Amino acid sequence: MIMGNLLLIKEIYIEAFKDWKSYILENYFKIFSWACLALIVLATYALIFRISTGFSFSNL
Repeated sequence: MIMGNLLLIKEIYIEAFKDWKSYILENYFKIFSWACLALIVLATYALIFRISTGFSFSNL
């Protein structure tokens, strides 16, 4: 199941940049998509870290 989802995401990524004409714009969006992925991974790590250390999420 997970491998199928990863292959689907890979195919969507390849199709998104397949027929682009502008080299600069293509590379810009590739860098932007990798930066977004890195930020999502960082936010996930921070959330898991806070949960594992017993952080209280309420302000009460």
